[in-house]
Amino acid sequence: QVQLVESGGGLVQPGGTLRLSCAASGNVFTIKTMGWYRQAPGKQRELVAHITSDNETQYGDSVKGRFTISRDSAKNAVYRQMNRLDPEDTAMYYCSGVGRNSELAITVYWGEGTQVTVSS
Repeated sequence: QVQLVESGGGLVQPGGTLRLSCAASGNVFTIKTMGWYRQAPGKQRELVAHITSDNETQYGDSVKGRFTISRDSAKNAVYRQMNRLDPEDTAMYYCSGVGRNSELAITVYWGEGTQVTVSS
């Protein structure tokens, strides 16, 4: 089993920067991909970015050039650097991990989310 805990959310002014962290525990060796999603009120959850165990990255179109994602396998953590934030980035951000459960089936794990609010 895998548990994910996000941190680093909060209030930031437009144009500012936040760095979110996601710490994974449990059977983290099974995780192949970790990433970030976000969901604003009244909208569907969307991909922000994800990163594989080989450090291959993919970003959502809306955040390319502004957000970066990195991974620290030794610390079982994934990070998201968010630059030049604007109010449209306000959302609940969720950490995700894709791995294998005890039956070796592909499983998607989710954290509880951390709120990011961009406002002047």
